[in-house]
Order: sequence, then structure tokens, then C-alpha cells
Amino acid sequence: MNEDLPSPSEHGSWLERLAKALIGAPSDRKQLLETLRNAQRQNVLDPDVLSMIEGALQVSDMQVRDIMIPRVQMETLNDTDTLEEMLPTIIESGHSRFPVVSDRKDTVVGLILAKDLLRYLADGDRRSFTLKDILRPAVFIPESKRLNVLLSEFRRNRNHMAIVVDEYGAVSGLITIEDVLEQIVGEIDDEHDVDEVENAILAQDDNRFTVKALTPLEDFNEYFGTRFDEEEFDTVGGLVVKHFGHLPSKGETVVIDGLEFRVLKADARRVQLLEVRRV
Repeated sequence: MNEDLPSPSEHGSWLERLAKALIGAPSDRKQLLETLRNAQRQNVLDPDVLSMIEGALQVSDMQVRDIMIPRVQMETLNDTDTLEEMLPTIIESGHSRFPVVSDRKDTVVGLILAKDLLRYLADGDRRSFTLKDILRPAVFIPESKRLNVLLSEFRRNRNHMAIVVDEYGAVSGLITIEDVLEQIVGEIDDEHDVDEVENAILAQDDNRFTVKALTPLEDFNEYFGTRFDEEEFDTVGGLVVKHFGHLPSKGETVVIDGLEFRVLKADARRVQLLEVRRV
């Protein structure tokens, strides 16, 4: 037998390596992304599709703690609240699900769905309201759980919200299925979003404004009477990220020249929506 030829046992692996070399199959994630980006540059992939693929790959590396809503930013209801005491929080926030806490935010006793309160309002019989009749069990997960695993659990169990706990069992935040999906598909419009470009700045009350991060700084200066450097920054988001010194997460705040900026919506790539208050 010719010793220069591959043995039968080596034949399959040798062919596989040859085939991979010929077709240029990526051997790791970095090469895979570069291949996909080349495909997008050649108009084989749509930019939005590429963004979703990158997001899906990124989700497998991220943990719940990376995107959760911190405990201090949680909108909660108290288990001793009456229906009348719950309604202002529900109406002002516009959310559909609320953790119910006992005394402190460290003790979550369950969840309330806003739609479950409608029958009491429709019947006009608020005296018959009893919390235990509509309280739903809460799902608790660790901060270290990977987002792709959590998404699978959300889908399998038909849950939309989970309470996040630290290694000692204390509540550290919450996360929703929308938070996870936004890491893949980008921003999903919700009750905080401003839909039209001309309404990129929306007054919520006399001292609270919702502002798109892509709002031109020139328009922002004109609206608020500020003098932020329009040569250095094109958008409000660029200004805010510069002052944070890092890409901020949802709930983080920074004060710039008498204005407080709070991040309402952000993903791993960009800031999307801000709340602005005059200090």
C-alpha cells in the first residue's frame, strides 16, 4: 500500500476538511458573522435579517442580569392596596402585568394582570374585589439564567414575566418576554414609544417628556431652549451616551446641564428612548 495515501480511517475526515476548505465554511462564530456580513454587502441578506441573526447569536451569550429591569425601577402593587389605590399606578404606567409585593419589594407574592380588574370596573361593584381571587403565581429565576433558555421557557410555559432573584434569594429585578425578543428583533413599539418622527418629543406632563434617542440635537435644543453642541453630537442619544461614558441600560439616569435623562428603552447596541425631566 502506498504510505502517502490516507488510510481508510482517515479518509472521511480528510474529505471533510477538504470540502470545508473549498466552500469556505466558517469554523467559529467570528468567521460566521463575517460571512453573513459579506452576504449582506452583496445584497444576499437584508440588513434587518442580518441584524436579527446577530441578535439571536448574541442572546445565547447573554444572561438575565444583562437586560433585567432593576428592582428600584419595578412598577409594583401592594397586597394591601384597594382597587382604587391600584388604579392610578396601572393607568399611569400603562403596563399589563404587575408584581404584587408584601411590605417590601423583596417579597413578591404574585402577579396581577390589568385585564383581570376589568370585570370589577365594568360591573361597578368594586366592593366585591378580593386580591386572592385574581392573584396569579409569580415565576422566579436566577440572574445567571441565559436568555435563550429563558425564551424557551417563556414559550413552553406561556409566561410573559419572571421575577429575578440574586444568589441569596432576594428580588433583584424583573424581565419580560418583550425584553428578550427586543435583543433579537430590535425595538418593539409599546406604551412608551413615540411613533411619528414629528412627535419625537412628547410631553407627558409639565415636567416629563418622552424623547426618541434619534431626535436631532438641533430640534432638542430648540424645544428645550438648551445649547448642547450640535457640532459634536448629531442626536440626543449621542449626547447622552457620551455623558454616561458607556452604553447605558434601561433605568439608568444622568443629569446634564439641569436636565435629567432616564433611559426608557435600550438594547445591547443602542439607546432608543429617553425620559427627560427638568431638575
